Amino acid sequence: GSEASCVLGIDLGTTSVKAALLVGTGRGHVVAASCSRETQAHASSLEAGPQGMEQSIRRIITALNECLAALPQQQLQRVSHIGISGQMHGIVFWKRDQGCRWTECGTSPAFEPEEVSHLVTWQDGRCSPAFLASLPPPQSHISLATGFGCATVYWYLKNSPDFLKCYDAAGTIHDYVVAMLCDLKKPLMSIQNATSWGYFNAKTKSWNTDVLKKSGFPLHLLPEVGDPGSIAGRTICAWHGIPKGTEVGIALGDFQCSVYSCLTERTDAVLNISTSAQLTISMPPGFQPPETPDPSSAVTYFPYFNGDYLAVAASLNGGNVLATFVDMVSRWMEELGLQVQDSAIYAKIIKAALAQDDSKLSIQPTIFGERHVPEQLASVTSIAVSELSLGHVTRALCRGIIENLCSMLPVQRLMETGVSRILGSGSALAKNEVLRQEVERIFPFPVVYGKDVDAAVGAAMVM
Repeated sequence: GSEASCVLGIDLGTTSVKAALLVGTGRGHVVAASCSRETQAHASSLEAGPQGMEQSIRRIITALNECLAALPQQQLQRVSHIGISGQMHGIVFWKRDQGCRWTECGTSPAFEPEEVSHLVTWQDGRCSPAFLASLPPPQSHISLATGFGCATVYWYLKNSPDFLKCYDAAGTIHDYVVAMLCDLKKPLMSIQNATSWGYFNAKTKSWNTDVLKKSGFPLHLLPEVGDPGSIAGRTICAWHGIPKGTEVGIALGDFQCSVYSCLTERTDAVLNISTSAQLTISMPPGFQPPETPDPSSAVTYFPYFNGDYLAVAASLNGGNVLATFVDMVSRWMEELGLQVQDSAIYAKIIKAALAQDDSKLSIQPTIFGERHVPEQLASVTSIAVSELSLGHVTRALCRGIIENLCSMLPVQRLMETGVSRILGSGSALAKNEVLRQEVERIFPFPVVYGKDVDAAVGAAMVM
């Protein structure tokens, strides 16, 4: 109804910010309004050089303010809870009592960042393999990687210790937003985000303080940790018309919220193919990950909700492989003196592959490597004269993308876990019928397409 309360979901992504207003109905949650804004927040890193990947907090918060200003004011005034998700692994530093200032934004208060660093994102590459190898081994089921919050702190400790002296608080970008909205004196972080930083034991729900303390890590920068789905605090101002005192949930991982937005049964597997690709299943209740990480394992265990875990095969090779193939064909044609739009090439190669029911050509599509086998690049085998048409090659490439994902999380494993259905999502899967055919050829389960994976909606649903 017109006076029904709403839940606001926010996702602070790598390239854009999204906000969604959900209202409850007899048939579940319905998205009443949503808005997305590109952040264009890339910022150069003088200290880390070209390996650094940083973003401007000011630009991210500007995009967030623009998003909320575009939502219906009447509905914002009826928001009862706020759920916030965002990019995991990354880290931002701030001064506790000077992290932001509240100003009038149009007709309602909003906050602007003040004594805040850039966000060092999950894509940051400043921590070399040699540097990571020099750090103390974490007591965690997750292997440490560059872009992880704790690894970045260690990098500053070695390369720019004065930088750390400027700040007394740290968190992910979404932890920062929650801390500002609720005026938290000490940042509060969910188990999902803490695990993504490294040096966190998800089983005991505690930081590896003994390990960190021995190596001189600034322990005061570690946030307190709480369960995903719990309340972090209440808004201290009427933010964009949202009532003062509105409950704000502890910040959540964007991946977990994306899965939450579409996963309805424990027996569902989620297959998402966009730029990259992920195949995800729910682990049985009571499952605990191994005590120590296995760097060669293709599957990572992410803390989910209510003590559960997701098993995730996260491939670096998805729609980007097809985009690279289209780009290659386009460049060849240019060299031959012909010019065709990439979109036209894409349509032609899909049409050619649809006319080619099968292909004996075998393509290992890992042109971008994989985290568990970074040295394994792409290859083509079983090349016969009869398999050289554009249709054969495209068909084999699409099959290779699905087979690669399937090799990371095999069908046998899905069956043992009780999977009975696959939910297919993502832009690459939506616009490529050949990929969909190969999914159905390789996986012996019914496949349901068109499921929206939306972290902002998932964050709202959790509340």
